[in-house]
Amino acid sequence: MRIRFYNARILTMKENEDIFTGELHTQDNRITYVGKSEDAPEGDFLREIDCKGNVIMPGFKNCHTHSGMTAFRSLADDLNLQDWLNNEIFPREAKMSGEDCNILTKLAILEYLTSGVTSIQDMYLTPETIADACVEMGMRCELVSGLNKFGPTLDVLERRYNELNGKNPLIGFKMGVHAEYTCDKELLQNVSKLIHKYESPLYVHMSETKTEVDECIGRYGMTPVAFFDSLGLFDFGGVIYHGVWTTDEDMEIMLKRNIGVVTNPASNLKLASGIAPIDKYLKKGITVGIGTDGPSSNNALDMFREMYLVTALAKVREMNPLAVPAPEVLKMATVNGAILQEHTDTDTLAKGKLADIIMLDMNMPNMQPILNIPNNIVYSGCKSNVKMTMIDGVILYEDGRFAGVDVEEIYSEASAVMEKLK
Repeated sequence: MRIRFYNARILTMKENEDIFTGELHTQDNRITYVGKSEDAPEGDFLREIDCKGNVIMPGFKNCHTHSGMTAFRSLADDLNLQDWLNNEIFPREAKMSGEDCNILTKLAILEYLTSGVTSIQDMYLTPETIADACVEMGMRCELVSGLNKFGPTLDVLERRYNELNGKNPLIGFKMGVHAEYTCDKELLQNVSKLIHKYESPLYVHMSETKTEVDECIGRYGMTPVAFFDSLGLFDFGGVIYHGVWTTDEDMEIMLKRNIGVVTNPASNLKLASGIAPIDKYLKKGITVGIGTDGPSSNNALDMFREMYLVTALAKVREMNPLAVPAPEVLKMATVNGAILQEHTDTDTLAKGKLADIIMLDMNMPNMQPILNIPNNIVYSGCKSNVKMTMIDGVILYEDGRFAGVDVEEIYSEASAVMEKLK
């Protein structure tokens, strides 16, 4: 299947490459041409799309989410993290089945598509059924283990690692644990052995709240970053989710061990966890990506809101309007996200890359005048500007419509699950 996009403003996200007017071609799931129209090869296309000056760019990478938590959207709000988890979320999650997670993930995917998200990194209860939902809906997904002292077993973690990696081109699986405070030391030591067996990076919620860090220091005399490093859990790199309360010493460990950070500003604000030191991470050379976190602690799955908050909060935190400018934020949401998800064939628009592409409508009031497109996207862009979302060469969302999906059925099934879990 060949598709031609023409009359497009093309934002490739390549380093030092300006936006230009031209066209992009795809065949099956790959990009076959990006460049000026006068240099474009001719061919028989199944479809030719006149972009009318709209922007074509790589899709956004949501690097941390819990899709199945759509069940709890607006159900357990206005609480601190520990009360929210222990009193409201964990008891309800204990009632959830794999089929529930599958249905609720489909609901989340609809929202991701409207936000221009072309891949997610999802840590939730039943990776197998989440994978099935993503394959059915066409969403690219890196599943992440949320292993903790309540389950699953190490054997299950290893089996999932071997079975889900390679199950489908859209699906991958990462070694991970939920958090330091939900794992005892012996469990973490055993996870470290598994990490070394497969030479795998580790993914984990870490340094999200001051309480979490203080309690870890009380238990082990070290911050969570230093404690995990002492167990060899970061010997092959990894990613920490949140990273709000890291120290300068933590950052040195992160740089040495090639540990990235995924910031989740809306969730951290809503739970009053704090503001992550994004400007310091970037200046030290630590790779930063962006995530929405789950739709219970956020409550939206909106990458435009996250991008705006990343830069606005950094400016306030540093009391410097120059901190974390819009082009850097856009890089976090695309290129850096691809790095942290280990999907570097989706980072930029180039021949041979995977066709994970979005089109943004510039013919709307919030995008006019067109003086600086990256700034427009980050500072004034919103979900209504997403005109098209393509994943793996397939257009899944276009002009407000979802391709091949019974939206009302998903809404109905999700509502039934939510009612059961109240």
